[in-house]
Amino acid sequence: MKHRSLIFVLLVVGLALAGLRLSYAKLATAEERFSQEAALSAAEARRIQETVILFSTGTVPPGLNITDLLRRKGIDYNTAMRVVTDARPVYNLRMVRVGHQIAIGRSVLGEFRAVRYQVDLDRELWITAARPDASGFRVELKPAPSSTEMVGVTGEIRDSLFNAVTDAGEGAELALQLADIFGWDLDFYTDPRPGDTFRVVVEKKTYPSTGAVRYSRIYAAEYNNAGENYQAVLFREPSGKPAYYEPDGKSLKKAFLRSPLKFSAPITSRFSRGRFHPILKHRRPHLGIDYGAPVGTPVQTIGDGRVVSAGWNGGGGKTVHIRHSNGYETIYMHLLRILVRPGQHVSQGDRIGLVGQTGLATGPHLDFRILQRGNYRNFEALRLPPALPVAKTDWDEFVATRDRYLAQLPPLPGASVLAKQQPPDPSRSLPSLR
Repeated sequence: MKHRSLIFVLLVVGLALAGLRLSYAKLATAEERFSQEAALSAAEARRIQETVILFSTGTVPPGLNITDLLRRKGIDYNTAMRVVTDARPVYNLRMVRVGHQIAIGRSVLGEFRAVRYQVDLDRELWITAARPDASGFRVELKPAPSSTEMVGVTGEIRDSLFNAVTDAGEGAELALQLADIFGWDLDFYTDPRPGDTFRVVVEKKTYPSTGAVRYSRIYAAEYNNAGENYQAVLFREPSGKPAYYEPDGKSLKKAFLRSPLKFSAPITSRFSRGRFHPILKHRRPHLGIDYGAPVGTPVQTIGDGRVVSAGWNGGGGKTVHIRHSNGYETIYMHLLRILVRPGQHVSQGDRIGLVGQTGLATGPHLDFRILQRGNYRNFEALRLPPALPVAKTDWDEFVATRDRYLAQLPPLPGASVLAKQQPPDPSRSLPSLR
């Protein structure tokens, strides 16, 4: 009996010792794991302190140079000067613009680490401390974060196209692009009527950091003006240049603009074979049109062409002479400043000079003249040639493009069919559809 009791005691003591050894082993393992986790946490804390940058964002205020702006943000003078100096080979920070976004980056402990500046919508300047002590900076121009998507936009005119586009939640830039597309057929100052509608398929680029948007290309557009429907599809000219066409392949663009001025101006003297000259005091032909406009008003070429001459031309003062296709030439006189050179190719709408009062002129104006095969013509009465339609060799590709983009036009709210909308008549000028 005593022997059995002794065995039992020894067994209990053995189990206790084993349990104690196991507890010590677990404790040692836990302490080792804790030590490892503490080391990892310390390393992670150091990494966060050294690499994580928290930005505070604002805009460039008026009246401050970049050094003063950085110092106002709590950056000492020497560091601010180092930022400006290190950035100069990539971008001159003394050229920062009022209203552009600028952000100051600091570590989690509040130490200065970086500057981020919005150069323009598509680019950002990143200036980052090469080392935590900020004794030198790495400077890069990076693409601004953005996202691009194809969107459909619809709207109804109450007073103006501009307000209708903004009421639809889009930017004014889209209204300007839409007006440019249909500007050959519609005057958006006078033609819009309440109840007019528009539909657009456009590539829209959004910049999350600033909230800005940019509209790239309009692929298809439709404007219904007092029941008359206009449609446009983006395709290309025979030269490869992007251009807009009606569904039947006719170009929306005309060969010449209806005015040599960027903005409308009154006609102060018309084409005449016997006008009394206000300076020479006798009657002589006035083979052009005078547009009254302030000094410095932009002058544009009415069509594609090549500059024949650009310089002083006696009584015409500073003059630009451009030769176009099909025997047409245009002349722009009395300019304050010439912005092109002889031999230069110019595209329709390019700015070629500024209105002035050079030569024989009683006041600031543009004397504009057009010749057809060497003969001066009355620009107001001249039937200007249309631009070329879609090339026959491109017709099948155009049809596929047209059908794809027009199908993406969004439906108008509450209406399935626009008034007087008619399917395109392919027999008007180009081969029939297949």
